[in-house]
Amino acid sequence: MSKNEHTYLELCKYVLNKGVKKEDRTGTGTISLFGYQMRFDLNEGFPLLTTKKVPFRLIASELLWFIKGDTNIRYLLQHNNNIWNEWAFKKWVESNEYTGPDMTDFGLRSQTDKEFNHQYEEQMERFKKSILSDASFASKYGELGNVYGKQWRAWTASSGKTIDQLKDVIETIKKNPYSRRLIVSAWNPEDVPANMALPPCHSLFQFYVSEGKLSCQLYQRSGDIFLGIPFNIASYALLTHLVAHECGLEVGEFIHTLGDAHIYVNHIEQIHMQLERDPRSLPVLKLNPKKSSVFEFEMDDISIEGYDPHPAIKAPVAV
Repeated sequence: MSKNEHTYLELCKYVLNKGVKKEDRTGTGTISLFGYQMRFDLNEGFPLLTTKKVPFRLIASELLWFIKGDTNIRYLLQHNNNIWNEWAFKKWVESNEYTGPDMTDFGLRSQTDKEFNHQYEEQMERFKKSILSDASFASKYGELGNVYGKQWRAWTASSGKTIDQLKDVIETIKKNPYSRRLIVSAWNPEDVPANMALPPCHSLFQFYVSEGKLSCQLYQRSGDIFLGIPFNIASYALLTHLVAHECGLEVGEFIHTLGDAHIYVNHIEQIHMQLERDPRSLPVLKLNPKKSSVFEFEMDDISIEGYDPHPAIKAPVAV
């Protein structure tokens, strides 16, 4: 068994055994605990789970979206990435311009209302086509506000100037690698209440250089263990590889520190199914050696080799 994957599976078991039932914002209900840490050695293989198929291309395109400073889902849809659609779609169906059937009761999607689900899918397809074909519609309804990309690349200071946190941190790693200030924060208290479709779950990350290796620690205030955390692990592992590549360093560890770590009650069956599977060998990440900067990478420059996972396990997203 891969130690990296074992680390994640132990989190699943621990929360199932030690977590407490807790209500949540979505109304779904969770089994939750507060405070947990995982460590992944990035030299043991790329930490993309094999006990279920995790779509690496979605992870990579989302991370590049963050790195570009983009906050509109149009780029994601152009790369067939639908993971942020729900929040933008919600804004549209609750607007005065929406003329279709009532789609505001998102909870019905995870129940047995087939008519609602059919209408929902029809309206979502209509929404996606409008985002892709109509720039003004995309500007109005595809925008998610001051989410990750904005905070990473253009944090607005009290002076009105913007701070490119990610670029500044990379330059500091090159000039002063042993700095204890290699931090990028997505949690902006001023923007959280009104200017974000979803307040950042992965709130702050810090780099650390030792013996020629770059490590990264993420603090995640809220973690959906079944759907979200596998994405977060792979995403920040990829970010660490990209930054190490630019800075001429090897990779070290990815350390994942969780605040509210939870399993949604409608994911418990899926978690048990995943725990019954035997992990397989982890894949290897390949980066285009001709690209020297994090900010130059496109999807064709990033790939994984040797990924042979068990089949995907579907589960509803809590919005």
